[in-house]
Amino acid sequence: MFGGFFEKLKTGLSKTRDNLTDKMNEVFNLAVTIDEDLYEELEEILITSDIGVDTSVEIIERLRKRIREEKIKDVEEVRPCLKKVIRDMMREGTKEVEEYEGEKAILIIGVNGVGKTTSIGKIAAQYKKQGKKVLLAAADTFRAAAIDQLEVWSQRANVDLIKHQEGSDPAAVVFDAISAAKARKVDILICDTAGRLHNKKNLMDELSKINRIVDREFKESKKETLLVLDGTTGQNAVIQAKQFKEVCDIDGIILTKLDGTAKGGVVISIVRELNIPVKYIGVGEGIEDLQKFNEEEFVEALF
Repeated sequence: MFGGFFEKLKTGLSKTRDNLTDKMNEVFNLAVTIDEDLYEELEEILITSDIGVDTSVEIIERLRKRIREEKIKDVEEVRPCLKKVIRDMMREGTKEVEEYEGEKAILIIGVNGVGKTTSIGKIAAQYKKQGKKVLLAAADTFRAAAIDQLEVWSQRANVDLIKHQEGSDPAAVVFDAISAAKARKVDILICDTAGRLHNKKNLMDELSKINRIVDREFKESKKETLLVLDGTTGQNAVIQAKQFKEVCDIDGIILTKLDGTAKGGVVISIVRELNIPVKYIGVGEGIEDLQKFNEEEFVEALF
């Protein structure tokens, strides 16, 4: 039923799972009846697994309702019921989007250090593997290291890169990249952008300028804005996403570094509170370790 990535996901989520499951096992082993104490303890476990207060409260509310409706009396049946509640909740937040077949311009946003450049390299490599022609645009001109890093990834993924020097206008880089994309008949253009959240006004101006250029110069393409978040930061990732959401429209989220963190529960929180689908999750360093998100596999691996 599940592929090889599922095993990686399971391993990657092991710390989160240990945190969640060990505590739950304890509660279920000691519980005699389905009562208020059981609900309260479960809610506390969800909150401490970085699922977030609001989301945890809602999960427990839905669990109560389901247990009432299905007339469940046996403590043993609470766990599978909880799993279903979480899965359904995540399904509501992740609408199944058909993979667009035409030309695509993907803007990647996110603060420095979350794994933005690495994610771009991995996505580029995956599209390339599907036989698509990919071009990268180094529009994070704020950091010289960002341009160099993207260059390394473009070579690794064997795709072209359009860059200017550090400090140049990001919108100009995107403009040149679009011209090159049209001339070279590129399927996928991926633009790296600067992620300076502390100066929202500048970031907003910069992103809206880039967006205007894409809309005007590359109108035949489908535009997608993906926000990269670091899974190890837990609820801070949710706060960051809310801040970016104030600056621009976000079509999807890439959640990195889920391996080796006990805060994997944040995925549930992101889907629920932000109503933005999680598109990719990363559970390792390798190119293959960033994969399309599947809520079914995620909940399965979590429990």
